[in-house]
Amino acid sequence: MIRSARVTDVPALHAMIRELADYEKSLHEVRATEEQLREALFGERPAAYSHIAETEEGEVVGFSLWFLSFSTWRGVHGIYLEDLYVRPGVRGGGYGKALLAELARTCVERGYERLEWSVLDWNTPAIDFYRSVGAVPMDEWTVNRLTDGALRELAGAE
Repeated sequence: MIRSARVTDVPALHAMIRELADYEKSLHEVRATEEQLREALFGERPAAYSHIAETEEGEVVGFSLWFLSFSTWRGVHGIYLEDLYVRPGVRGGGYGKALLAELARTCVERGYERLEWSVLDWNTPAIDFYRSVGAVPMDEWTVNRLTDGALRELAGAE
């Protein structure tokens, strides 16, 4: 079962974000607090959205966290999936597919023409799962990122 983050438990979401970061060998990079998540999801101008996967018994077992993107080529919004996580003990149970299907429905209902995300090149189980639902890898594109000192330096703040 999927339910919107607007009715979910932010501490549970925060805990799963930390689990995901640990799985991706980057727990040391997590700085987001529960308060920051609460503001991003439920503040005056939400910057992100989330869906929660639950078992029939109501146990939270996964989440998606996403935000709107915009395609200059297509001229419409899309969804950028920042994170998709399903707890290891229930993987293969359809929760990840249900979370992606919810985002696909949102795209179709709103006239968005893209659902995009990144995946670590070593995460073969995720890559195989994404291909199984029809996702096409964008191998010719390289993700770039500015953070911390490099970001501040470019901004002229250092």
